Amino acid sequence: QVQLVESGGGLVQAGGSLRLSCAASGRTVRNYGMGWFRQAPGKEREFVTAIRWSSGRTYYADSVKGRFTISLDNAKNTVYLQMNSLKPEDTAVYYCAANPNQNGIMSWNFYDYWGQGTQVTVSS
Repeated sequence: QVQLVESGGGLVQAGGSLRLSCAASGRTVRNYGMGWFRQAPGKEREFVTAIRWSSGRTYYADSVKGRFTISLDNAKNTVYLQMNSLKPEDTAVYYCAANPNQNGIMSWNFYDYWGQGTQVTVSS
């Protein structure tokens, strides 16, 4: 089993920044893909970004390219999501997830482990 605990959400004005953290524990995730997804009220869960722990290769949704950055801290077993130039449409609950599969890194249904979610609210 893998446990994921997110932190770092909050309220920020448009144009501001937040950094989300996702601490992983339990089974090693060093061969996993780690992703961030978000879900706004009344909308489906959507892919935001992901990274392969073994290679460091990253993936981004078009809507966040150039504004969001995903990174890893091996020593802390933690994944970060740095969010800059935030927009009101970024408002959502953000979820960290772990994918043990080699494929489907941008598809939420390939992820086996999920954090509890953290609320990000961007005011205009």
